[in-house]
Amino acid sequence: MIEITKGYEPDKGTVCALGLFDGVHRGHRLVISTAVSLAQELGARSAVFTFRTDTVTSKGHDGRIEMILTDEEKRRHFEDMGVELLYSPNFRELKDMTAEQFVRDILVGLLKCRAVVCGSDFRFGKGAEGDCDTLSLYGRIYGVDVHICDKLSYKGEEVSSTAIRESIRTGRIEKANELLGYIFGLRLRVEHGRELGRTWNFPTINQTIPPGQIMPKFGVYATRVQIGSEEKFGVTNIGVKPTLKAHDAPLAETYILDFDGDLYGQEIEIMLDKFIRPEKGFDSIDDLRAQIAKDTAKVRRFYGVDEE
Repeated sequence: MIEITKGYEPDKGTVCALGLFDGVHRGHRLVISTAVSLAQELGARSAVFTFRTDTVTSKGHDGRIEMILTDEEKRRHFEDMGVELLYSPNFRELKDMTAEQFVRDILVGLLKCRAVVCGSDFRFGKGAEGDCDTLSLYGRIYGVDVHICDKLSYKGEEVSSTAIRESIRTGRIEKANELLGYIFGLRLRVEHGRELGRTWNFPTINQTIPPGQIMPKFGVYATRVQIGSEEKFGVTNIGVKPTLKAHDAPLAETYILDFDGDLYGQEIEIMLDKFIRPEKGFDSIDDLRAQIAKDTAKVRRFYGVDEE
């Protein structure tokens, strides 16, 4: 996939999916797949216009939205869906453009759009002045076909990033995964910890969850752990280790079942399948060790994995 910069001239024109696509959830995927299919029909290049997620403010306020996916992860999803071109500027670069300027200068001038695809709630232009009707109007003026996808429902519920974030925050990770259409994960660098788990026969990897990342409910999860091309199962505690009083910053600490290797310094993805229990403090280290053993047995049963 080619990232477009100013001065790049897409050959054959483009069919461009428009949106923030902050979770690349089922609804986003409908918009993107429609653009990819239409591009193939027209003999054009498939493209995505989005913003760098960490530069977008929430509902016009100064606070940044919590990221479901990093920009790197978004790009991987786009590539997997067959997107050929990506234009992903900083939000501040375009936020003062009028709706007409956006269509004229970005969609037509830069991206050479023959057609665009967006969701029915798409907004654009300074102060979000433009909606789908505005886009259709300027599309007719500047010769761009506009295709609008209705909001998607899944099992009777509207698919939205807001609903997904709320599900992740409240530990309803299975619901979040259903709305996303894939397993929510955290891809983070493995750091050195106190290595107490090794003395308890539960060696763990530690990954600090950075500011700006959507924070799952503190607690224990059944997880899948991607190590190179191999997928393992894990028991992941997300929180601040209240018993050990060892951390202020939230941490994902994972015991990987039937694995004994050195992962320090590597970026490892953990994918959250099921919320097991809330995080809690224990009166003693022995009580904590006993609970870890119970959590591990529960995760083994969930995945149907016998101890090696």
